Amino acid sequence: MEFMSAPWWSALAAIILIDLVLAGDNAIVIALAARNLPKHLQKPAIIWGTVGAIVVRTLMTLVVVWLLKIPGLMLLGGLGLLWIAYNLISDSGDGEDEHGVGATTFWGAMKTIIIADALMGIDNVLGVAGAAHGAMDLVVIGLLVSVPIVVFGSTMVLKLVERYPIIIQGGAAVLAWTAASMIAGEPLLANLFGPREAPEKLWRWALAAVCVAGVLGVAWLRKRQMASAKAASGVSDDD
Repeated sequence: MEFMSAPWWSALAAIILIDLVLAGDNAIVIALAARNLPKHLQKPAIIWGTVGAIVVRTLMTLVVVWLLKIPGLMLLGGLGLLWIAYNLISDSGDGEDEHGVGATTFWGAMKTIIIADALMGIDNVLGVAGAAHGAMDLVVIGLLVSVPIVVFGSTMVLKLVERYPIIIQGGAAVLAWTAASMIAGEPLLANLFGPREAPEKLWRWALAAVCVAGVLGVAWLRKRQMASAKAASGVSDDD
């Protein structure tokens, strides 16, 4: 593709649009992972988490052709993202696990952000690589454009989460929806969910509903169990 030609600009516009659409998921997971950190560590976590995610995504872009040959990749990525979404929403923020998914330390948050973004980045990499038609300059520009989008989006989401905690549930639902989209896009499951070109919408909507309801429901049950256990412990201590 000739540099600065009409097709080049058209492909760049498509890549920027892909970044705008998919960066929302990245912004949400970064904000949720950083929400339990001390105030002075939240901004560095957002910045370095974004940098780490971009580095991982760059490496994935370089081997995208190889990635496409891995059977079950989208399925495993979707299941992994469901697990992260569940842990992010069920985390009580009490610091019981400093390096787990709901970490309260800088490096614990970094681990969560980079793993989650690597899983979500599969769809992003495939979309950008397809829109670029093999033009690496467009791929690089697309990665650079995504940096300010994710940093700004994460900062905004984090501020909203602090003011309106209910957004945490909404963010987890978005991540679960993304996970369902990845699972439905797995070529091994094309007989059930259809290929990307001709998706079976009913089954895909059903899967999305199950994933969202499952993540929110199981997290709610876990929080109730933890609250009951703490209440019981408090009663026994008084006795």
